[in-house]
Amino acid sequence: MTETMTHIYDDECRRFQESVEEVGKRWSSGILMALNLGATRFSEILARVEGLSDRMLAQRLKELEASGLIAREVIPTVPVQVRYALTERGTDLMRAMQPLVDWGLRWNGVQAVR
Repeated sequence: MTETMTHIYDDECRRFQESVEEVGKRWSSGILMALNLGATRFSEILARVEGLSDRMLAQRLKELEASGLIAREVIPTVPVQVRYALTERGTDLMRAMQPLVDWGLRWNGVQAVR
């Protein structure tokens, strides 16, 4: 079954490439998925993304916040608490990524766990 592809203009291609590069950086998609699954604190995200270091998590969180995909909330308690959450843009991205995740599971011989 082949669907007809429409022509992709240079500007659309560039924007698509930028979007893919934004979430394609190592660890970014894992962090976004951890947040999507309910992790909100630095330590929770770190525990859910195997192999991710503290330093890299801090860097990626800053980048994802700067791109508008996540929001950082500082809660003035003693000690100070910081929570992270997907923004509307980040949530929309996660919905858009789900078919790609499903495709990867299908073609890599892994059954989806839901």
